[in-house]
Amino acid sequence: MKFHILTLGCPKNEVDSEGMEVLLTEAGHRPVDRFSEADLVVVNTCGFIDAARTESVDTLKAVSVQRKPGSLLVAAGCLAQKEGGGLAGDVTGVDAVIGCRSWPEIVQLAEILELRSASRGDQIPTFLAADLQLGDFKRKPRGGSSYVKISDGCDATCAFCAIPSIKGKQRSKAEEQVVEEVRQLAEGGAREVVLVGQDTTAYGLDLGYRDGLAHLLRRIAETVSSLTWLRVLYLYPQRITPTLLATMAELPQICKYVDIPFQHTHPGLLKRMGRPHNEVRSVVDTIREAVPGVAIRTTFIVGFPGETEEAHQQLLRSIEELKFDRVGVFTYSPQAGTPAAAMDGQIPDGVKERRWRESMEVAQRVSLKQNRGLVGRELDVLVEGAGKGGRRHQTTMAGRSYRDAPEVDGLVFFTGRARVGEMVKVRITSALEYDLVGELLGGDGRARQNHSGKTRGSGSGRKG
Repeated sequence: MKFHILTLGCPKNEVDSEGMEVLLTEAGHRPVDRFSEADLVVVNTCGFIDAARTESVDTLKAVSVQRKPGSLLVAAGCLAQKEGGGLAGDVTGVDAVIGCRSWPEIVQLAEILELRSASRGDQIPTFLAADLQLGDFKRKPRGGSSYVKISDGCDATCAFCAIPSIKGKQRSKAEEQVVEEVRQLAEGGAREVVLVGQDTTAYGLDLGYRDGLAHLLRRIAETVSSLTWLRVLYLYPQRITPTLLATMAELPQICKYVDIPFQHTHPGLLKRMGRPHNEVRSVVDTIREAVPGVAIRTTFIVGFPGETEEAHQQLLRSIEELKFDRVGVFTYSPQAGTPAAAMDGQIPDGVKERRWRESMEVAQRVSLKQNRGLVGRELDVLVEGAGKGGRRHQTTMAGRSYRDAPEVDGLVFFTGRARVGEMVKVRITSALEYDLVGELLGGDGRARQNHSGKTRGSGSGRKG
């Protein structure tokens, strides 16, 4: 069959979609670029929050209407795991459901669908494994950066989160399997590998490891020497150990970048959230002291049940005083079945929106100040794309520095010519709220010259 996979949600879903594509291709099926040409369409859904569920259902409905006559539609991923066969009742035309714990069985599901003509009167095939399957497949890079999932599921008991009920307990991928995936990607041309998991600092706990993430990072760095950047996302504050920080500081391949979702800074509210209510300032200070030049990204939730105005004002002060390099802010969205959904002290939507705006305004000011501090510095930049603009229609390149994770952080813009996937040196000349602007440097550290002998000017950045 010809197949097409649409992916919604986080990088962990992207890894699962890649795995399904590889398995289907190895079984003799053929990927196509447009779902309207496919015999089999897989929508890898997200069900983390209400907005994600709405997007997933809307996408399934749109595909159901617009797909090729006679083609088959599979709902996969987190929402499929959460709602099972009931999802087909919400979306007319879904022919099968395969959850996020079962995606390695996609070939078996495809064979079942190929052998029978699914109809609304039949019970649709539903694959919802009780235990999480991490899957093993051959990796090929897609561009200069690729994700590797080192674990899935979660043992944390955050009051607002439905992930443990969807994905189950934490399960770590075998160390040798992770190292082999990274090796395959690096040998295929990837310059950056991003390690992801629901909580990467919990890596190896279920395998009996202590400081498993630190050990894994060292193994990758020693084994895959051709890799330029190794980035790790989603660190849990309570499990950031001195050994992990020392490993990040010591090994040059590891990006000096920490993504640590604090969710709030008020101890009382963190306790209600079921989060570690450590002193956030001490955690940040410890990280910065141990890893010089580190960029710290965090996320916060505003409008959580019981959040007082005093707690919100403390959050605003913390964002300003702790000078986080990257901040994401979300308004609390109650998820059915979670403890927070039944808590008293629910916050009105209007108050949530005001607190979100105020938090983002402070975060933007801080981000601009942090970016201005980089003017004059030279940064290695992984080139991701190009476009033309300006009065002379100059080529403007865009890429990321070690301070920028794919898809969520800012970009570095510069004029000149470079290949996508290439690592280049850029001198920063100006700063925007989220992005940087610079000039491409030659091997001698000087700005590269164009054919007329004039120094190329700086490009223009996007509004983040």
